Amino acid sequence: MCGIVGYVGPQAAVEVVGEGLRRLEYRGYDSAGVALVAKGGVVTEKRAGKLANLTEAISQRSDINDQHTGIGHTRWATHGVPNDRNAHPHVSSNGRVAIIHNGIIENFTRLRAELEADGVELASDTDSECVAHLLERQLDTGGDLADAMRRVCNRLQGAFTLLAVHADAPDTVVGARRNSPLVAGVADGEYFLASDVAAFISHTRSAVELGQDQVVTISPDGLAITDFDGNPAAGKHFEVDWDASAAEKDGHDFFMFKEIAEQPKAVADTLRGRFAGTGEISLDEIRMSDQDFRDIDKVIIVACGTSYHAGMVAKYAIEHWNRLAVEVELASEFRYRDPILDRSTLVIAISQSGETMDTLMAVRHAKEQKARVLAISNTVGSTIPREADAVLYTRAGIEVAVASTKAFLTQLVACYLVGLHLAGVRGIKFADEVAAIVTELAATPDKIATVLSGMQPVRDLAAAMPNADRALFVGRHVGYPVAMEGALKLKELAYMHAEGFAAGELKHGPISLIEDGTPVIVVVPSPRGRSVLHDKVVSNIQEVKARGATVIAIAESGDDIISAHADHTVFLPVVPTLLAPLLTAVPMQVFAAELATAKGLDVDQPRNLAKSVTVE
Repeated sequence: MCGIVGYVGPQAAVEVVGEGLRRLEYRGYDSAGVALVAKGGVVTEKRAGKLANLTEAISQRSDINDQHTGIGHTRWATHGVPNDRNAHPHVSSNGRVAIIHNGIIENFTRLRAELEADGVELASDTDSECVAHLLERQLDTGGDLADAMRRVCNRLQGAFTLLAVHADAPDTVVGARRNSPLVAGVADGEYFLASDVAAFISHTRSAVELGQDQVVTISPDGLAITDFDGNPAAGKHFEVDWDASAAEKDGHDFFMFKEIAEQPKAVADTLRGRFAGTGEISLDEIRMSDQDFRDIDKVIIVACGTSYHAGMVAKYAIEHWNRLAVEVELASEFRYRDPILDRSTLVIAISQSGETMDTLMAVRHAKEQKARVLAISNTVGSTIPREADAVLYTRAGIEVAVASTKAFLTQLVACYLVGLHLAGVRGIKFADEVAAIVTELAATPDKIATVLSGMQPVRDLAAAMPNADRALFVGRHVGYPVAMEGALKLKELAYMHAEGFAAGELKHGPISLIEDGTPVIVVVPSPRGRSVLHDKVVSNIQEVKARGATVIAIAESGDDIISAHADHTVFLPVVPTLLAPLLTAVPMQVFAAELATAKGLDVDQPRNLAKSVTVE
């Protein structure tokens, strides 16, 4: 959520900032704005709606094109409805300070009351505007913008990334972060600040990840970092390993279609170089000894949304390979139920961005209870991996579409690798047993490519259902969380009521939802690997068919029994049962994306959703 961009350099700031905001559109937003430091003052422009509205407004102005210092923002509303008034940037009473903000200022009510008692008239309903007025007051007491930012940050509670500019510092942008991402870009004679490296990737791959409770200043003189008390600090330098072309659509109508097509490569990249041949899996960062892994007697997986469904699949694999008890928790609920944790508990935190606030708070709670934490993320240098004891990066590359596709598959692969790593280190599986499973995993990219090459019947089915208003998804064993993920994709993209159920639960209530023509998508277990469950699913199909459902079955190649009962059958290559979700999820992604397209909806930026949820 909330894209943030700052720039100081020789180029026209409005162009650099505008390009950065376009590259951050995928994060989700409902308004946008810019602030530029002009001669003798700060000029702003902001508009509700898409960036096109802001671009049109800027094109009508002659005072907003020649500045070399600026900040820009795409807002995802929390406090105050999405309109021009609540859009960022917000300015101080004297108009000389402008700020943008990602996150939530939890004590803003008290701060707002304090400002109003002093006669300040606030122009918006946001929590963010308070910061602009507080900065103005601090600047009036002396010091520069960075000094003022440090003093203000020490008064703020909650999660925030802040950028500020000041009319008296025409070549300076100051940023600050707490529990919300901020990264700097360093090029020859120019500097960038952003919530995501995608904002400046066309200008530089040299980046600096800001740490917790740090303030950064960029100017023509360079980049300077301190903590909130003013002590010099250092960020984490890294080189971005993808370029601007990775964020382009590559001939596809939507990023999501491109990212679905990239899944064979993404899975292969996640697997590349992981297996050492000794029965152990190579992690990216590890601050745990082998004995620490051997001491684990319980695993808890914490995640949100699509990542939660990946964790549900992981439970089946890790328990089967390790004979360890595994719990899967929604990160937003985890710390509020007083979970039982100790030094022998391994918490696996799954987050595509590495900044998901609910998951981050779950990680911190786990660390407070002395549990070990292993992070699975796609974003190098993000907060959750930095705070974890071990890290496995999915290496999926940038995912622009808000609804995750390749993130889900690569998270599944990462979970499998963690399960195999545990089994190898703990001596539950011999090296050759681990190698055999890794060999099967290594074969899945080609099989995913085969699935993708046969998706035209799925596209045709979706195109024929633009008026559908609901659907049910059912599965058993690892097919159950895949059914939940399929339903989530349809809700996210097609704005349809969709639910995923364990197939055995149909008769315990959900079957009452079936009417003539209700689409029921069934993830069918393998007749070879799970024959008992296969027979039960056949019975489930007969139950819903008897009540008028239209059954779309996703089944293993050669399953002639299912094709005799379903209205439509999508056949997939044969894989081991535990690895089947890597294939069965793909038709559901295609179905949801194509149905949304048939309804004329924006597949990449569904309404009300953000790519990275950085507030609780």
